[in-house]
Amino acid sequence: MPKSSKSSSNNEKNLEQKLCASADKLRNNIDAAEYKHVVLGLIFIKYISDSFEELYQELADDPASDPEDVDEYTAENVFWVPEESRWGVIVADARNSSIGTTIDTAMREIMKSNESLKGILPTNYGRPELDKQKLGELVDIIHNIKFDESEHSERNVLGQVYEYFLGNFASAEGKKGGEFYIPKSVVETLVEIIEPYNGRVYEPCCGSDGMFVQSRKFIERHGGSDEDIYVYGQESNPTIWKLCKMNLALHGIDNDVRTGDTFRQDKLPNLKVDYILANPPFNISDWGGENLQDDVRWKYGTPPKGNANYAWIQHMIYHLKPTGIAGFVLANGSLSSNSSGEGNVRKNIVEEDLIDCIVAMPDKLFYNTSIPCCLWFVTRDKKNHGFRDRSGEVLFIDARDMGEMKDRRHRELTEDDIQTIAQTYHKWRGECDEKGFCKSATLENIEKHDHVLTHGRYVGFKEEMLDDETFEEKMDILIPKLRKQLKELDELDDEIGSNLGEIGYSL
Repeated sequence: MPKSSKSSSNNEKNLEQKLCASADKLRNNIDAAEYKHVVLGLIFIKYISDSFEELYQELADDPASDPEDVDEYTAENVFWVPEESRWGVIVADARNSSIGTTIDTAMREIMKSNESLKGILPTNYGRPELDKQKLGELVDIIHNIKFDESEHSERNVLGQVYEYFLGNFASAEGKKGGEFYIPKSVVETLVEIIEPYNGRVYEPCCGSDGMFVQSRKFIERHGGSDEDIYVYGQESNPTIWKLCKMNLALHGIDNDVRTGDTFRQDKLPNLKVDYILANPPFNISDWGGENLQDDVRWKYGTPPKGNANYAWIQHMIYHLKPTGIAGFVLANGSLSSNSSGEGNVRKNIVEEDLIDCIVAMPDKLFYNTSIPCCLWFVTRDKKNHGFRDRSGEVLFIDARDMGEMKDRRHRELTEDDIQTIAQTYHKWRGECDEKGFCKSATLENIEKHDHVLTHGRYVGFKEEMLDDETFEEKMDILIPKLRKQLKELDELDDEIGSNLGEIGYSL
């Protein structure tokens, strides 16, 4: 491994160790669903303060510049941090009982001085139930985290922090699967496929928001500019909305992201966009469907009151431009369910020739759900963008065997996996089939399968499973796979037994 890669890996490990220590400071003091937000707010202010101080010193060393001129910072896309909000002031008060009030004052003054941050920073550090001694110790821990811009310029710092907390504490919080966070490798797959080079990008359920950040990074990698896209979005959870706005602010992404229920209060009802990226919460039942039976968005059929999957799909189709494309994550059940009219809605969407591609994903990708998922790609115009006319065809990709286990419970797609999936889609816009991995199916073929979109009906088995192979040859392939799966099950049993033992139970 190159020296720079080792350094980056060590820095990331050290950061996670410090974050773990910071969480432990508050674990027994406030609810699990709250303490990550306490830490995130402090990390945000530390990050922008470090950036401010770095530029402040450069300006102070330049006789022609004024380090107290707000315009100097605006010109460099750096937040202005008032004197009473600077990290040094917070650190100096860390051991005093007034630390909560000091942090709240710092947050309020930063919001007053920066229009893009108004109303999004937390100001509840002074509340009585938050132990001030532990809060001061937390400040000391975060003080030792160095956010060197050169070191983290290619990393979504707030996103990494948010991933850490969500990944480690989602079970304690009891969040629904996939509700607020989507793993980076899944986001990258969506972005690499739809290629949001320029235009309007929309996300109807923003989460923290890694989608927009990865879109920006994609544009940068391909020589584009931040000015090439403008992002829109909505997030129903006010606290998560604030995290999203903080993340976008950190990355300097211009946006119109609003808070409110996407179904009941579509804040952008007339918006039509070039690209949509989304990770809707899977299979939600309490989405207000009983009050939205005649909604203009349900062009292909009224979604069932007990499941929002097809409400999300139609909401996104509604917001696409005539040449737009959407990429989103849904539970596998969306591919085949016939409950409460879902099969008929899917039939209408298929027959309208809106579905471009379906990707079956491997398990264990998400931190807080074991529900198998798939990627949908929907487009209004398969004739557009200079590629071959794909009208009447749908590409199915089986990526279930891809990815590497990051730990016993979580899998990640590798960069090679992501490129393989994306390039398969891009080649298909020319033409491609690979038995057991991808298949371009016609609408007539899909109709024969009652408009069910599960990959196995179209992709088939890989070449090693063809009937002309001997039994011994098939066993040579299957036995190592079975051994690997059994080993993973044994490791999981050991982990469960260990955890039960810690709390006084035994298997």
